[in-house]
Amino acid sequence: MNLKKHDDEFAACGGCICANLRRTTRAVARHYQQHFRGTGLVGTQFSMLVALARGGPMPIGRMAEKLGVERTTLSRNLQPLEKKGWIRFSDSDDARTRMAEITNKGRETARAALPAWRKAQSSVAPKLKALRLAELLANAG
Repeated sequence: MNLKKHDDEFAACGGCICANLRRTTRAVARHYQQHFRGTGLVGTQFSMLVALARGGPMPIGRMAEKLGVERTTLSRNLQPLEKKGWIRFSDSDDARTRMAEITNKGRETARAALPAWRKAQSSVAPKLKALRLAELLANAG
């Protein structure tokens, strides 16, 4: 087998949307996490609390869809929020469905983190520009 130092057969893979979006997602997550330092929350926890604050009590399955995560992953990630008293679970009319609801303590925790989120949100565009996401998508087709 003859391997070249730089194999041209895989040259097009440098523009792989999947790999580049993963890299972009990690960079954006790090950006938000830097802003959330000191709030007691990580970005995913903030997103879960906001989903419940905005959407009211909801079944875990619907919340998972809304956040774009697997139900089992969401259930596991909600456990620390329940332990801290930021959310609570209750049964719905359907005994197979657990409902998640934000508590007053959770709402106050999310509210206290809003300035950090706003700062991250308003400063993320340059990060995305630096990652050349628009250029990547334009060259995808």
